[in-house]
Amino acid sequence: MDQLSEHASPALDAGAREVLARLPALPLPGRGNTLDRWRALADIAARDLCVVKVVEAHYDAQAILADLHADALPKGALAAVWAAEGPQATLCFDPALGTVTGNKPWCSGAGLVDVALVTAQSAEGPRLVQVRTDAAGILLLPQTWHATGMGGIPSGTTRFDGVAAVPVGAPGAYLARPGFWHGGAGIAACWYGAAAALAAPLQRSPRVATDAQTAALLGEVDMALHSAAALLRDLAARIDADPSRSWQTEVVRARSVVERTCTRVLDVVGRALGPAPMCLDAEHARRWSDLTVFIRQSHADRDWAALGRDVQAQEGTWSL
Repeated sequence: MDQLSEHASPALDAGAREVLARLPALPLPGRGNTLDRWRALADIAARDLCVVKVVEAHYDAQAILADLHADALPKGALAAVWAAEGPQATLCFDPALGTVTGNKPWCSGAGLVDVALVTAQSAEGPRLVQVRTDAAGILLLPQTWHATGMGGIPSGTTRFDGVAAVPVGAPGAYLARPGFWHGGAGIAACWYGAAAALAAPLQRSPRVATDAQTAALLGEVDMALHSAAALLRDLAARIDADPSRSWQTEVVRARSVVERTCTRVLDVVGRALGPAPMCLDAEHARRWSDLTVFIRQSHADRDWAALGRDVQAQEGTWSL
């Protein structure tokens, strides 16, 4: 639709579609190669967080359709998953008409993608539906996206007015499947890849050899990144060993640790190298700003509270 295409970024569109041309699919979570999937996402994130934001959603859409035994995406189509809820989310699905009407906030990739998997409410319960973004009745509302970080991929509100929609899975199936949590862990792999790339200038800095404080700060970054990587590898192995489990507690733990690792890397690299890379190196400055915003996809202290409640109900949680 023209109203959507006006908001698309040609560079981001080209970047995302170039990645998908090289990697049309990734190993699905829980099928034995979850770590390979996350490594691929981390590699893409290390190069461009806006691009990985787009393609991770596409790969997630592929996994969702596989989990729910639905038809695969149309060949060549770039997909998004729009599942944000809250007061602004008024989207409802009418099963009799096969349409959706209302607003959906935080539609990353609107104006760029060809297909979207969208959550909506219905009399039958929460539904996941698939829509074509060029369908009649779709309007991207005026942008209120003012972020400098992740500024290349506006995430605005989209209005649907009787838009044709195809149900995907049974009511409630999108959230009930274990893959919902497996996919959430993949976001942490994106954060991790960007944090590792952000730390690279510190690793290369000649000051490490001559200044003990700089060397110590690099050591701190190394400990944080290795700890987060070990947790992600362990989680990937658990998911592959028993994909019928959601591993919700373990996913929340891993996401939270990686989010804190990113926060620490952002701080420590800045302390070690000063403002020069953030001001004079365009790629570093963009990654710095993008990662600061992207990790806020974490639920922060709410995730920590959920983790604490889960841990209290367990025994032997900290056995070696």
